[in-house]
Amino acid sequence: MRFRSAWDSLVLGSPQGRRVYAFTRAGDVAAQAFARQLGAVWAGASDALPPEPLDAAILFAPVGDLVPLALRAVRKGGMVVCGGIHMSDIPRFPYADLWQERSLCSVANLTRRDGAEFLALAPQVPVQTETQVFPLEQANDALARLREGRLQGAAVLVTS
Repeated sequence: MRFRSAWDSLVLGSPQGRRVYAFTRAGDVAAQAFARQLGAVWAGASDALPPEPLDAAILFAPVGDLVPLALRAVRKGGMVVCGGIHMSDIPRFPYADLWQERSLCSVANLTRRDGAEFLALAPQVPVQTETQVFPLEQANDALARLREGRLQGAAVLVTS
């Protein structure tokens, strides 16, 4: 599923019983309602702190400015994972945001074993997806909708 938002995409639900908090662009109440509909216990703006410190945050948006915000949202010992394959530069931030054993990693740092463990866990998660299908010829329209926050779910391009 896709939230055109801060933590742009989350897999909701967890076999370990974890609670999911979703962050969206400020004012995107539709995406926040969609996140809650899919099981998020809280949804708010990317520049807001959640009602309680998080154990971890997964950042899918390719927006480096969100990394310091995510670090501030996690508890002592928490982890922030940058889940995209690319991202804009991460701005300078005070060391205090990383202090207290917080860690920051990217998918570029994950191991083959990490991938195998995730794939073994994935079938146990009650993943809910919503997709919008576009013919390949409408790829530019799909990208425009994504950039403008007019896409609910994931865009899927199909060839004829």
